[in-house]
Amino acid sequence: MNKLIIFDTTLRDGEQAAGASLNIQEKLEIARTLEALGVDVIEAGFPMTSPGDFEAVKKVASEIKGCTVCGLARATPKDIDRAYDALKAAASPRIHVFISASEVHMVHQLKKSRAEVLQTARDMVARAKGYISDIEFSPMDASRSDPLFLYALLEAVIDAGATTLNIPDTVGYAMPGEFGGLIEGIFKNVPNIDKAVISVHCHDDLGLSVANSLEAVKRGARQVECTVNGIGERAGNAALEEIVMAIRTRPDYYDVTTSINTELIYPASRLVSQRTGFAVQANKSIVGANAFRHQSGIHQDGVIKMPKTYEIMDPHSVGVPASSLVLGKLSGRHAFKERLAELGYNLSEADFDRAFAAFKELADKKKEIADRDIESLVAEEQRTVVEAYHLDRVQVTCGDRGVPTAAVRLIDPDGKVLEDAALGTGPVDAVYKAINRLVGVPNRLTEFSITSITAGIDAIGEVLIRIESEGVSYSGRGADTDVIVSSAKAYMNALNRLLAVKMNGQEKAARSRPESGERT
Repeated sequence: MNKLIIFDTTLRDGEQAAGASLNIQEKLEIARTLEALGVDVIEAGFPMTSPGDFEAVKKVASEIKGCTVCGLARATPKDIDRAYDALKAAASPRIHVFISASEVHMVHQLKKSRAEVLQTARDMVARAKGYISDIEFSPMDASRSDPLFLYALLEAVIDAGATTLNIPDTVGYAMPGEFGGLIEGIFKNVPNIDKAVISVHCHDDLGLSVANSLEAVKRGARQVECTVNGIGERAGNAALEEIVMAIRTRPDYYDVTTSINTELIYPASRLVSQRTGFAVQANKSIVGANAFRHQSGIHQDGVIKMPKTYEIMDPHSVGVPASSLVLGKLSGRHAFKERLAELGYNLSEADFDRAFAAFKELADKKKEIADRDIESLVAEEQRTVVEAYHLDRVQVTCGDRGVPTAAVRLIDPDGKVLEDAALGTGPVDAVYKAINRLVGVPNRLTEFSITSITAGIDAIGEVLIRIESEGVSYSGRGADTDVIVSSAKAYMNALNRLLAVKMNGQEKAARSRPESGERT
């Protein structure tokens, strides 16, 4: 089998990253991007964990037809039944059943014997098989499990109907040679292994998730579980873009292919970053801001003469423009649309009109507009399309001799103008207090960070915040050349997310209440 199956778990394990939060529409947007990217399997979520995750998996399963849609389930009847209920509308559904296999997990977490774990795994895989034919099984913490027990467990679940066996390095403990040896041992010691595909799911606690995954591919694994930008639990997962581009760049070494349209990697990376609120570090391979930038004079000289001297990949191959088109206030709609296309954006006419108006406004403030400015601008416009409250105006007074004061004007859902002012310890604090008085939703600010999108005194400042309400975290982003305005936009973005969740919950509650006179 020369095809490597790319199993993307951005919507499941990726969303488990501390601080990540995606609503149903954002999950569907990312799923459509993954489908266009060419992934083979989308793990859409863990249906049993919450009603919201169940609905998200159900929505993705009903909408996505170009690849397999998978739901995760513990080895329990309720989890498996719930997963099937979420997936049954999918064109190609898969149930992913897992149970711990290492001694430390079985003794301290499950409190089950080896015999009990083996029997449970066999029974629950058989139960899932009764619903659909495509069943994946994961022995959690496989890299710290007794190999002999692991072989017996895998043989049993294949007999019960598992078609994919996923070998997880759950805590990122394994070394590449060691993990490769584990995969090799499974091929040699599980007698019915020819009836299943070997998959791997590696975590990055020691920075080895990609190395371990690629070593497993070298030893015969034909599915890799990964996430866009490597996001996920703790230090994250193997990064999809790194796995795919390593295989594409070194076909002489790996001798496998994928179905990924690599030119869509960079746009997918930006989308996931924007929706999760996790910035991509500048020196991140493949999709980082510096991945195809050269500062050293020697490197610059070599690249000018022949790009291959210092670039092992063509930036176009991952969707990164090779050169910058400098835009300014004299640029027209055509030039702006061309640049958007190069950056991977295909906006509707209405979205384009809003983005172009914002671009012109920015161009009056900045002499030159860089690619990152445009990306931030488009993201900002997309964030403000659906709002409960619209930020109409912000005015602040501050300095080392006065009391910081902010006046804020909002437009409420009915179009009514709301205005208030507040004092604070600083201008941002004053703005947030004024907004809180107008919106009236209790919350606590848990994180605030500001980043300069580009260099220069006229750079756009992008603010990322997180607020917490009733134990749930909501992220917000805002961008503007004025950092106080950026801060206000980010706060409104987070509050609107919070309000959307509350409104959805109220609507569901209203629908569930009986009509007047109805018997309960």
